[in-house]
Amino acid sequence: MTVTRFAPSPTGYLHVGNLRTALFNWIIARKSGGTFILRLDDTDPDRSKQEYVDAIREDLEWLGLTWDREERQSDRLDRYQGAAEKLREMGRFYEAWETPTELDLKRKKQLNMGRPPVYDRAALALSDSEKAALKAERGDGVWRFKLDLERIDWTDGILGDVSIDAASVSDPVLIRQDGQVLYTLASVVDDIEMGVTHVVRGSDHVTNTATQVQMIRALGGEVPEFAHHSLLTGPTGEALSKRLGTLALRDFRERGIEPMAVLSLMARLGSSDPVELRDSHAALIEGFDINRFGSAPTKFDVEDLVPMTARVVQGLDASDVGDALDVAGVPPALRASYWSAVKGNIATRAEAGSWWPVFANGAAPQVEDEDRAFVSEAFDMLGEPPYAPDTWSTWTSAVKEKTGRKGRGLFMPLRLAVTGQARGPEMADVMPLLQTKPSLG
Repeated sequence: MTVTRFAPSPTGYLHVGNLRTALFNWIIARKSGGTFILRLDDTDPDRSKQEYVDAIREDLEWLGLTWDREERQSDRLDRYQGAAEKLREMGRFYEAWETPTELDLKRKKQLNMGRPPVYDRAALALSDSEKAALKAERGDGVWRFKLDLERIDWTDGILGDVSIDAASVSDPVLIRQDGQVLYTLASVVDDIEMGVTHVVRGSDHVTNTATQVQMIRALGGEVPEFAHHSLLTGPTGEALSKRLGTLALRDFRERGIEPMAVLSLMARLGSSDPVELRDSHAALIEGFDINRFGSAPTKFDVEDLVPMTARVVQGLDASDVGDALDVAGVPPALRASYWSAVKGNIATRAEAGSWWPVFANGAAPQVEDEDRAFVSEAFDMLGEPPYAPDTWSTWTSAVKEKTGRKGRGLFMPLRLAVTGQARGPEMADVMPLLQTKPSLG
C-alpha cells in the first residue's frame, strides 16, 4: 500500500512552498487509495508552538487535504534514541566536539585548497583520553552518522537518475550538543516504522536524501521512492524565501482566494501540463502525474490566483454565497436573480452582496456636467419600479427617439447614472432588481 507523509515543523504558518509538498504527497496517496500521514516535526521544544500546530491543521482542512493519521515526533523520542544506539553499536555513529568557529575555519581551509568543504572526521581519530578531556572541557558533543564513502544512487520521480558521491558530503549531525534529535534522524526512523513508500519534497533536500538513503539501509529499512520538486521563485525569478511572510496560506484565505484556485495552480505549476482550473479534488487527482514536473526553478505569482478565484466564484450558486447575501440583506426571493445578474462581476465570495446596496438604495450617480440635462430628461421618462426584464430596452429606445442620442453616448451616461459604475452587470438584468427609481439626488 502507498504511504506518504507531510512533515511540517510547527514553528510558523504554512506558506505556498510548503503547500506544494503537502499537495503532491496527498495526491499520490489518494490516487492509489493509500495513506496520507500528517507528521508534525516538533522535536524543537523552544520553537514548536501549539498555535502553529492548530494553524497547520486549519490550513490543510481549508484546502480539503485531509489526513488519515497524525503523528507527533515529540511523542517518539524514545524511538529515535533506540535507533541512535543501534547505529552506535554498528560503528556508524560517533561523537564530535568541534565548535562552530573551528568548523568554519576547517571549511575555509578546504575551500582555499580547492577541496569540497566537508567534515574531515577528525573526531574519529581521537583517543579515549582525548575524548574524555574534550567531554570534560566542552560537555557533550554532537553525534554524526558515519557515511560509507561510495556513490549513492536512486531514480528520482522528477530528477531522473541521481548519483551523489558520499565523499563530497559531510557526515550529518543527527543529535545536537543539547541532546535534541534533528530532523534527519527522526525522519528516517519515522519513514521506516510508518512504512512510508513515497517521499516528495523540494530539490533543496537532494543531499539530505543521499545521506538518508544510507541511514535507512543501515537501519534495515526499505528505501522509499523519492521525488524532488523544483523550488518556487517570485514572478521575476527572485528568491521566494524573502517574501514568504506575505505568502502564508492564511493570508490567501483572508484575501478571499478560493481553495480550488490554489490547488489547481499548484497541481500543475512547474509541469509540462497547462494550468487548468479544476472543480473538484477528484479532478485534481485524475490529472496529476509527478513525472511531468521539471527540475527548473518555477515562477509563482500570487496575482495569478485572483482571476482563478473569480472563475471559481462565478461558477457558484446563490446558495454557496448565502452568508454574504445574508450580510448584504438580499431578500430570499431575489437571491437567484440577483446572483445570476452580478456573479460575472464578483471576484470573491465576500463581495457577493456588494451590488445589493446599489439596487436597494440607489447609487450615487456619476454624471458629467454635459450629460446632466440629458440624464434628467431620461429619468423623467422612466416610471416607478418594479421594472421588467425589457424595461432597459424600451426605456433607452424611447430616450434615443426623443433625444437623438445613440450608442455609447446614450448607454454609458445612463449606466453611470443608474449604477454609479462604468462596468457591471447587464442593465437588462439590473433594472428588475432596482428597488427605488434612479434619481440625480
